[in-house]
Amino acid sequence: MDENRSAINWFPGHMAKTRRMIKESLGSVDMVIEILDARIPRSSENPEFSELFGQKPVLVLLNKSSLADPEKTKRWGQKLAYGGRRAVATDCINGEGIGRIVPAIREMMAPLLERYSEKGMSGRRIRAMVAGIPNVGKSTLINRLSSSKKAKAEDRPGVTQTRQWVIGSGIELLDMPGMLWPRFEDRVTGENLALTGAIKDSVLNTEELACVLCRKLRSEYSELLCGRYRLENGFVSDPDVSDWDLVTAIGKKRGFLVSGGETDTERTSVMLLDEFRGGRIGRISLEIPE
Repeated sequence: MDENRSAINWFPGHMAKTRRMIKESLGSVDMVIEILDARIPRSSENPEFSELFGQKPVLVLLNKSSLADPEKTKRWGQKLAYGGRRAVATDCINGEGIGRIVPAIREMMAPLLERYSEKGMSGRRIRAMVAGIPNVGKSTLINRLSSSKKAKAEDRPGVTQTRQWVIGSGIELLDMPGMLWPRFEDRVTGENLALTGAIKDSVLNTEELACVLCRKLRSEYSELLCGRYRLENGFVSDPDVSDWDLVTAIGKKRGFLVSGGETDTERTSVMLLDEFRGGRIGRISLEIPE
């Protein structure tokens, strides 16, 4: 996968507009809720956000945690809670961890709430910006907290295009468009963002990406890979078996064949990515905190 090709999809004009929107809006909020993908916390953390947010308190949500390796998510939560930042594992689809968000916010913002009370403004709501990369769950979180569908949410990147205010659980939430950055630092970051759906599939080589997924799974989650696709462990661990061989073998197991008995690798690749993203292979994290 060409990392530049992935970055081109989020053209500079779009990113510059979103960056300006975030910078201009920070003066209107008390804090930031930054949402990361629990499967790839490092790759899904926009490196520009730290400078943009400045001294604003930040609550980090490790979202889609029901799809991630729970032990690795726990370690990521410990690593990301520093300098006054808090980290909470959540899943905005099934509601896991959602009940911990507001108490964490109120604890973080206790000094501000106390000042409001002293000024006779005890009813004033905390205002929080919800930020993150595309397709990480910002709008879904807002809909969960507000018990409505005021924020447009779909399982594809780039749905939210403008900022909007929503009141949820006694907090004013500012939903921002997702923002990637101009160039990925390394190939692995681009691969991880593509695997989890943060980059539109229309600009990717699906078969190459399926090989990347097989490479990562056979290294860290070979038992899950073997169990899901009825593969022999010896075959998966054999260094002479390429990642492409794995994709082909999985397609044959599923009966994805074309004329002549060859594997339909395109159909197999789409299936592999869909099953990984949907958690059907198992709870998988592609990054460790060390």
